[in-house]
Amino acid sequence: MTLHLPGADGALRAYEPRTEPLALTPGAPLTSRTVFSAAHVVADPYADTTPDSPAAVDWDATLAFRRHLWSHGLGVAEAMDTAQRGMGLDWAGAAELIRRSAAEAKAVGGRIACGVGTDQITGGTLAEVRAAYEEQLALVEESGAQAILMASRALAATAQGPDDYLEVYGHLLRQAAEPVVLHWLGPMFDPALEGYWGSSDLDAATGTFLEVIAAHPDKVDGIKVSLLDARREVDLRRRLPQGVRCYTGDDFNYPELIAGDEQGFSHALLGIFDPLGPLAAEAVRVLDTGNTEGFRALLDPTVELSRHLFQAPTRFYKTGVVFLAWLAGHQNHFTMVGGLQSARSLPHLSRAYELADVLGLFPDPKLAEERMRTLLHLYGVTP
Repeated sequence: MTLHLPGADGALRAYEPRTEPLALTPGAPLTSRTVFSAAHVVADPYADTTPDSPAAVDWDATLAFRRHLWSHGLGVAEAMDTAQRGMGLDWAGAAELIRRSAAEAKAVGGRIACGVGTDQITGGTLAEVRAAYEEQLALVEESGAQAILMASRALAATAQGPDDYLEVYGHLLRQAAEPVVLHWLGPMFDPALEGYWGSSDLDAATGTFLEVIAAHPDKVDGIKVSLLDARREVDLRRRLPQGVRCYTGDDFNYPELIAGDEQGFSHALLGIFDPLGPLAAEAVRVLDTGNTEGFRALLDPTVELSRHLFQAPTRFYKTGVVFLAWLAGHQNHFTMVGGLQSARSLPHLSRAYELADVLGLFPDPKLAEERMRTLLHLYGVTP
C-alpha cells in the first residue's frame, strides 16, 4: 500500500514500498580489508529513566545485534561514538558494554575493538586525563579486546598545545600491551573536540598526529580518521609509517577510500556499517576477488543514505541508525538512551526509510512498512 511521507517542505508525497529485500546471507570471512562496524546500543524501553540519568540498556538485544554483525564477517567497534558515548552512555554503562561484548566476541569468535576514552571525568589536569585513559585502557586489555584510543573532551579542554598531546599519547602508547588504533574524531561529530592535537589548523594538527605515530609505530595498529574529508584522508594515509593502517571513518566518501588507488587503500571503521552491515560485507567480498567495479556498484548507491543520516548536525546520526535498526527488526521499539530518538525530525526519518527501502536493506519490507506507518500515525499523518 502507498505510504504518504512528509518532506522537508511539509508536503506529503506518495511512496510505494518495495516488496522484496536484497538476498544477503552470511558468507566467507573478509580478506582484502579489515572492516569494523561501530555498533549502536539498544535501550531498555521499560526503564523509568530521564535523558540525563544513567543509561538503561537492553543487553540481550544489544548483544544479538553484535552477533548479527559478526555473522556477516564484520568486526565490531564497541563503545564508540555510535554507541552514544558521551551522548547518553556514560563510562559505567560503556564499561559494562565492553565487558559483555568482549565476552560475547570470545564465545562466537568475533573480532572486537573497544573505545578507550576519559569520559569518567569532565576536565582536570593532564595527570588526571592520563589516569582516566589508563583506567579505561586497563579494562579493555583485561577484556581481551583491541584498544581504540578515542579523542578526549577532557584532554581538548586541558591541553595547552601540541606538546601536551605528545606527552599524553606517548605515555599511553608506551604502556599499551598491544598495538592500538588512534582515533581522530572531527568537531562535526563532537564540537568539544575543536582544535584537537593542539590546533584548529588541520595541517598543523595532522603534523602532531603523525609525530605521535612516528615516535611509536610498533604500538599503532592503525588510525581511524573521521574528518569527512577524502582528500585529507588520502594524504594522511600516504604519510603513515610502513605497517600502520588507515581505517576510514568517512561516512561521506567510504566507497572510494576503501577501494583505494595505485598507492594504497583504507580499511574501515564506520558507523554507517551498522545499518549497512550485510550489504557492506557482501561488497567487500566482491572486492576480495579483485572486482573493484563490482564493489563500487554495490556500495556507491548507499552513499546518499549515509550522507542523509550524517547531515548536520552530524552528531545526531545515531538517531537514524537506531531508527533503521527498528525498521529492520533488530529491536522491537524506537527508543534510545538519553531520549535521543527525538533528535531528528519526521521528514528526516521518512527520507531515511525511503532511501533504505530503495536499497533493499530491510530483511522484511512489510514489517518495515508497518512500523513506518505506525510512526506516521503517531505524528498525525493520515492516508
